[in-house]
Amino acid sequence: MLKTLQRIIQQVQSGTDVSESMHRVVCSVKEYFHANACSLYFSDDERGEYVLFAATGLPAEVVGKLRLKFSEGLVGLVAEREEPINVADQHLEPSHRKFSYFDESSLHGFLGAPIINQGKLLGVLVVQQQIEATFSEDAEAFVVTLCAQLATELAQIAVSGSLLTTTRRKRKKRESILTGIPSASGIGMGKAVVVFPLADLEAVPDREAENIELEIEKLEQALQASRDEMRVLHDRAKHSLSITEQALFEAYSRILDSRTLIGEIEAEIRGGQWVQSALRRVIKRHILHFESLEDAYLRERASDFKDLGRRILSYLQNNKPQAIDYPKQTILISEEVTPAALIEVPEGCLAGVISSTGSGNSHVAILARALGAPTVMGVAGLPLVEMEKQDVIVDGYSGQVYLYPSPAVKKEIRELIQEEQELDVELEAIQNESAITTDKKKISLFVNTGLVSDVSVALNVGAEGVGLYRTEMPFLLRDRFPSEEEQRVLYRQLLATFAPRPVVMRTLDIGGDKALPYFSIKEDNPFLGWRGIRISLDHPEIFLQQVRAMLQASSGFNNLRIMLPMITNVNEVESALHLIRQAYEEVHAEDEAVVFPQLGLMIEVPSAVYQAYDLALRVDFLSVGSNDLIQYLLAVDRNNPRVAELYNALHPAVLQALQHVAVAGRRARVPVSICGEMASDPMAIVLLMAMGYKILSISPRALPRSKWVVRRFSMAEAKKLLHEVLKMDDPVEVRVHMEMALDNAGLGGLIRAGR
Repeated sequence: MLKTLQRIIQQVQSGTDVSESMHRVVCSVKEYFHANACSLYFSDDERGEYVLFAATGLPAEVVGKLRLKFSEGLVGLVAEREEPINVADQHLEPSHRKFSYFDESSLHGFLGAPIINQGKLLGVLVVQQQIEATFSEDAEAFVVTLCAQLATELAQIAVSGSLLTTTRRKRKKRESILTGIPSASGIGMGKAVVVFPLADLEAVPDREAENIELEIEKLEQALQASRDEMRVLHDRAKHSLSITEQALFEAYSRILDSRTLIGEIEAEIRGGQWVQSALRRVIKRHILHFESLEDAYLRERASDFKDLGRRILSYLQNNKPQAIDYPKQTILISEEVTPAALIEVPEGCLAGVISSTGSGNSHVAILARALGAPTVMGVAGLPLVEMEKQDVIVDGYSGQVYLYPSPAVKKEIRELIQEEQELDVELEAIQNESAITTDKKKISLFVNTGLVSDVSVALNVGAEGVGLYRTEMPFLLRDRFPSEEEQRVLYRQLLATFAPRPVVMRTLDIGGDKALPYFSIKEDNPFLGWRGIRISLDHPEIFLQQVRAMLQASSGFNNLRIMLPMITNVNEVESALHLIRQAYEEVHAEDEAVVFPQLGLMIEVPSAVYQAYDLALRVDFLSVGSNDLIQYLLAVDRNNPRVAELYNALHPAVLQALQHVAVAGRRARVPVSICGEMASDPMAIVLLMAMGYKILSISPRALPRSKWVVRRFSMAEAKKLLHEVLKMDDPVEVRVHMEMALDNAGLGGLIRAGR
């Protein structure tokens, strides 16, 4: 049974023609059961009908013509009940539909099962036999399993409209809406520019090298050409990206210069492979390594290697990239948008980004946010070939993509874009104002730094400090541990730029889900494995070196705060504090200007929530890492499209946990801050400041809008709203309640397109 299932699914995946693939499926099922007929009906939501898309054992001329209204016939009953129906004689069933234009009287036994993907009914698979008997339990189980397997494949085909268009005669491209992961807020409209890979690594065959030295020379030439190209892109990035975001292109250059990578390719060549297959083998090994990691950020490095591998291969194959005509309002679209493709768009032309793959944490999403381009990632079913130069709308708030929008929709979107531009002008007017509620309560707005933002941008929008500096970024961008001096120089630049404003540096947060290339850790469940503070305590030599670098960097500024990640118990805090004091004594003995910094910890796992008071007694501040905490509380991976909609910062359990931490902080008399995307969610901001979170750490681009929220509410109003939502048990009810509150405050433009 399993082999048959695998073969059928492979037929779907490998087929280039949808109709032919589906015909093979029904033929395979009919053959497997020794049945007399098998058919596949697809749901046409636009017409409210089930259309016969593929069949065997029925007259060929009815395929594409036979249509059943929703709830009509046994097919409609299967769809309505959303469960299999297995009967001995379909003619005796009240729901049976008799067809006038073909004879189905010889078919009796009927087995139908729904094809459902993420709660949406896509169609119905039917098997019929001449004998008057029900199908066996094994047969029913097979059909149910097959339908579950087909659902994912059909969903991708269906969303592009290709299943229905093949059953309809010539028709205009119809307006449709696809949904992905909202990755950069805003709304954009323009002409689609579809980008395809420069070269296909998978298509390179193994071939014996005729002249090894010549192959190595070709490699060096291709690498140098790729370096030159990356240098041009890096120079272009300087005009539109911040210093830290430009680090991504520096990382590309480091990969191209890596003696390890070059050595691996040369070893393959000296082993007998020509340069192209040597490149393919090495790049594929690196791709597989990074794709196997659980951490979303590190998985993105697989696409970096893939992109660089294709670029090197294109030079080996002497493929000159075709000149692309970028319209004034370009919507960049690809199966896998790369950072380099993003930067190749001329400045001022990028109106939006759409990618079939990727997540909100991808490099492309990070860069798109920095460029202010509305972005939707993970959009399944994009009809790439058909979209070139077509009108497209990107809604980065909802994660929706509008294909072939009607004139009425385009008119409405233009008005919304105009309203957004007016809102941006208003936000600029309060750039130098403080985040103070209408009843004079102060909320401090800090920023997160790393690849996400730039120091100068943060200061320009009025950031009062750094609430989270991810110190692992320098570790990720190297092929070895950075030295103590390298760390000191980097940390001092940040501390100096922000002085006297406070800078919170999180100690190294790596582990099974953030494995460094030179410190790889393989675990069955890395999210619950050896990571964060656990590694720091098990490797005090790494931890002490980093803390010493931080302390040395703070000399004369005294604005350093150190924060511990992934704390789960009191003992971890006490052990870490002991090591920090040891490092301080060592540094202070050499430089008396160094003062002992404030120490804090992150609340990002449920155990820390319920021990928040005991933990707070041992440190100077608490900081909630909302992204991880929500994922752990709700058991949801927000980068998984199948369950991303369950990730909800306004879930009652999340709000109650945050309230518990805030109360614990007040009892212990230590300040409590929050970082992560929730801290910049307009609906959450009101509730957070009511709970007592007086510091919000957010991305620089979110800061003006967050400030606007604070300045439009009084603390009394916020506390009233908090009191009301804490009584609710449905996250949808909470969200609706908060949306109404923001609308009433004139802040609707912060949660949707327009004002």
